Amino acid sequence: MTQSDKATAFAKLHVKGTPVVLYNAWDAGSAKAIEAAGARAIATGSWSVAAAQGYSDGEDIPLDLALAIVARITASIQVPLTVDFEGGYSDDDATLVENIGRLLDRGAIGINFEDRVVKGSGLYGIDRQARRIGAIRSAADKRRVPLFINARTDLFLGRGGEPASEVGAALERAKAYAAAGASGYFIPGLKDEGLISRIVEGSPLPVNVMVTEGVPANERLADLGVARISYGPIPYIETQQSLQKAATDIYA
Repeated sequence: MTQSDKATAFAKLHVKGTPVVLYNAWDAGSAKAIEAAGARAIATGSWSVAAAQGYSDGEDIPLDLALAIVARITASIQVPLTVDFEGGYSDDDATLVENIGRLLDRGAIGINFEDRVVKGSGLYGIDRQARRIGAIRSAADKRRVPLFINARTDLFLGRGGEPASEVGAALERAKAYAAAGASGYFIPGLKDEGLISRIVEGSPLPVNVMVTEGVPANERLADLGVARISYGPIPYIETQQSLQKAATDIYA
């Protein structure tokens, strides 16, 4: 398949009630193992990719290295690859567009793109983030790749507030991001099934929920109409724990 074909196929996997499940990879080896297990697409997680190279999350891993990892993954698998691209490694729209072009050159067909100010504090305003999403969409369209832009909001992750009070703001962002050209809506940190259901019902975009402790089981998320389930850093953490246990047994 061409890159465009892979992007189109990936988008079609996002079906309310029959979610695509993404068990996140962090390098070519993990991606190949997950593909061999039957995955129809591969997704990276920024935390895992950074940790596997000795960096912290939050765009601390150098962009050139992150892109090299993407290139190795796409060269090693046949299924579509979507990349957790955090905030795009720039606050400047022209540089953001350049970075997206470099990512597309390495074969990616999707991104997670967050509204958190990665090297600052708080979230981008809705209009500003919508313009950033619009710039990405225009860049991808010029390359004739229907890039799947999974617009992530950090209203529910690590902010310490009452999640129910943020649902209205989350739906407002979902609508603005959809109008700007986003393809999906990612709500990491939200665990309450009633609130997840409200987002699913009110969002014009297919909704992505990340598995964490306290999140409903995958079957229940499907019942709620979720279209995408991702595992974030869990696969990497569990793999490292298994490795450390095996090594401990050897050196004990």
